[in-house]
Amino acid sequence: MTDEIDQAQAINEQFPEGVLADHRRRRPSGKSRETCIDCEEPIPQPRRQAVPGCQRCIHCQTLHENWRPM
Repeated sequence: MTDEIDQAQAINEQFPEGVLADHRRRRPSGKSRETCIDCEEPIPQPRRQAVPGCQRCIHCQTLHENWRPM
């Protein structure tokens, strides 16, 4: 019978894999926009290449990811 420490370690090993799989499923793909959907500023070419399918500039994406309803 496994003890609690072994069970906790098994859960900890599975957690990052699940988080990464979820991220891969939700990340944008396809053609990136040339302008941000929020501020309409140009999205730099290096960002469009690094994040295929991006829709926002880095500033607006950061705000979007950190926004919490009150």
